[in-house]
Amino acid sequence: MEKTVTSWFSPLLNKDMEVATYGHYGFALLLIPTAQSHFLEYEQMGLINSISQHIDQGKVKVYCVNSINGESWLNPYMSGEEQGVRHQAFNDYIYQEVVPFIRNTTSPQNLIVTGGAAFGALHAANLYFKHPDIFGGVIGMSGCYDLSLYTNGYYDTNVYFNSPIHYLPNLKVESHLNLYRSSRHIHLITGSGAHEHPEYTRALSEVLNGKMVGHEMDDWGPDFAHEWGAWHRILNHYLSTRF
Repeated sequence: MEKTVTSWFSPLLNKDMEVATYGHYGFALLLIPTAQSHFLEYEQMGLINSISQHIDQGKVKVYCVNSINGESWLNPYMSGEEQGVRHQAFNDYIYQEVVPFIRNTTSPQNLIVTGGAAFGALHAANLYFKHPDIFGGVIGMSGCYDLSLYTNGYYDTNVYFNSPIHYLPNLKVESHLNLYRSSRHIHLITGSGAHEHPEYTRALSEVLNGKMVGHEMDDWGPDFAHEWGAWHRILNHYLSTRF
């Protein structure tokens, strides 16, 4: 498997940021880390190996970025306002720096799908729903799409506009809604085993149903817990059958 690590100084985040790339061809899958983890998390936790056949076959080229959750929503020493401003800088970094990097290393027309597990699923969904003109879909695994559950009671416009469960019900921009409706790749997956909360995924699914946005909502049942082995199997299945 072809692997590269690229680093550059991000002017938007004012720090060096790494991106690990796996593969040589295929649609681009942009994976956002869980919690406070880093750009090598999906490799170190075995997920990249679990989907290696799809990477080697040229079906997908995977891009793994760094998280800055420890500098935003998961930093207990920052105010809620500071956390929100920092997170918005991360969004801008993805849109203005990472996406052009993906375009330059694939093609300007290549499909880019966001993906992630746990907190990474929230970020992946938020990135997609805010910019369906940039991304073509999302694979969210075991996500909670209500950002306010991470903010210790703090709530402002930055929380609202980064929390899909809050802003999507009020969204009336037809251009965005039509892009959602034309996507074949809105996949929201959960289990109902240990430490899973399928109600979070169902809540987002109900919002999308109310907007007449076609999507796939799967509950893999009580045998699928909130852990890496489940996410290995889920992502491998979706790459095998949906792309």
